[in-house]
Amino acid sequence: MPTYKAPVDDVMFLLGDVFHIERFNNLPGFADATPDLVEAVLAEAAKFCQDVLAPLNRVGDKEGCHRHEDGSVATPTGFKQAYKGFTEGGWIGLSAPAEFGGQGLPMALAQSISEFLCSANMAFAMYPGLTQGAIAALLAHASQEQKERYVPKLVTGQWAGTMNLTEPQCGTDLGLVRTRASPQPDGSYKISGTKIFISAGEHDLAENIIHLVLARIEGAPAGTKGLSLFIVPKVLPGAGDALGTKNAVSCGSIEEKMGIHGNSTCVMNYDGATGWLMGEANRGLQAMFTMMNEARLGVGVQGLALSEVAYQNAAAYAKERLAGRALSGAKFPDKAADPIIVHPDVRRMLMSIRAFNEAGRALVLWTALKSDIAHRSEDAKERQAADDHLGLMTPVIKGVITDQGFANTVMAQQVFGGHGYIAEHGMEQFVRDARIAMLYEGANGIQALDLVGRKLPKDGGRALQAFFGEVTAYIKERSADTAMAPYVAPLGHALGELQQATMWFLQNALGNPDNAGAGATDYMHLFGLVALGYMWCLIADAAKTATGNGAAERMTERLATGRFFMERMLPAATTHLARIKAGAASTMALPAEAF
Repeated sequence: MPTYKAPVDDVMFLLGDVFHIERFNNLPGFADATPDLVEAVLAEAAKFCQDVLAPLNRVGDKEGCHRHEDGSVATPTGFKQAYKGFTEGGWIGLSAPAEFGGQGLPMALAQSISEFLCSANMAFAMYPGLTQGAIAALLAHASQEQKERYVPKLVTGQWAGTMNLTEPQCGTDLGLVRTRASPQPDGSYKISGTKIFISAGEHDLAENIIHLVLARIEGAPAGTKGLSLFIVPKVLPGAGDALGTKNAVSCGSIEEKMGIHGNSTCVMNYDGATGWLMGEANRGLQAMFTMMNEARLGVGVQGLALSEVAYQNAAAYAKERLAGRALSGAKFPDKAADPIIVHPDVRRMLMSIRAFNEAGRALVLWTALKSDIAHRSEDAKERQAADDHLGLMTPVIKGVITDQGFANTVMAQQVFGGHGYIAEHGMEQFVRDARIAMLYEGANGIQALDLVGRKLPKDGGRALQAFFGEVTAYIKERSADTAMAPYVAPLGHALGELQQATMWFLQNALGNPDNAGAGATDYMHLFGLVALGYMWCLIADAAKTATGNGAAERMTERLATGRFFMERMLPAATTHLARIKAGAASTMALPAEAF
């Protein structure tokens, strides 16, 4: 059976020594987040994830969810009890506003706990994760009356939330949505249509499920400009706090999936279900993007989380499994063979995963802190800059971290050899579960196109130039620091390649948009390498001076891991640049009939 230990110390190091969370004490909720409180919250979350959720991960994978004849869905054994404990702990509302029953603590703290949850049991974590996304959308776009009706019960977990976009004929191209909304005399709407791939669409964890449904009001314009967003409860609210009658929404079936079996991915049928417009008519996609952006960051965390738990188990196995002798001579002559951790190729795999995980965690926390600024700062310029960062980094975090997170689970599986293919060790489940993160909330090719086609030129390239400016200034400031040269010099080289790639697009994509399409994924990964390299510089900078019990040994490990990233992983930037400059000619050369 696989094991998991939440990286509490790593998160504390990042929040305290790298990002200096105390600098944000002017923001609401941060002054309460003292180091002692943050550590206590992380430790309690770690205990719940390790002791309660991790043992249920294989249970959920083996049992899956079960749909009854009446359309109700039973979650795997133990999930209901775990959910009860999770909601009683107040975890869903950790960063939600106090006025709606939340604790108002930083989003950065909530994102760290989300990583722990997904490492321990990704299928379970999706249930409260979707509820948190629904809360974010309601807070941003719902009327005050709607917020007061729905948000408090979502915060407590008494009610759960979902997002309903995809239909059988449309996924990425939401302009093809057919679900329709018919206006009613009382101001409500009747929602009719079918949605597919709806995570947590029906389950037995909460007494009610609040579906946020994208639909087209009768007579609305075609395409995405005619879409509106509706609140459609599973059970209609009654008088006061009471529940009313069952709404005309049901689970038609549960999808049979490659992984995340413990989460109920449903086909949802809306047969004239009662719903209420959220936000403005025909502006539903803008409202839904609030939830989608939250979800995309959350999915990026899923890629990191599975990479982390896969690494932990592969590293433990490599220290125990005996096979062969070290190339430089036996390291454990008293044993029949050396443990495979002595072999350079095994080290290559483990170091690659570890170097990615530590920088990926930093990138997530850096961006989560920007989210806190965007939502909590009273300074309009600060909020705009933070929002720019979120828009730019969302496709990078979603696309790069889930692509590499999946690759890392495969690499960790490889460390086990044939045992990695056997369910007992849990590695094959990590591989299967990680695969979905590259697909949902916008397949990663779409993330790359979003980055290149929308985020780079947005507002005259303001967000991109801010990122370039920050990294360039950092490199210049550290140019005379010889201890930082092994980190700063490679970062400067990779940044130059990213800037070359950006300029190449400016010069070659307008005349032939296929050049942008053919190079988008390479650009996204090149951008990700530079962002991760910048994180490693910040980590190394902090590691040079960090103190505390046992700090010296851990900091030495961090510095060595950072050098591995700079020497063995960051050079891939050159390959990405070469592919981008090759253009689209060979990619588009064959006629469609030739495939």
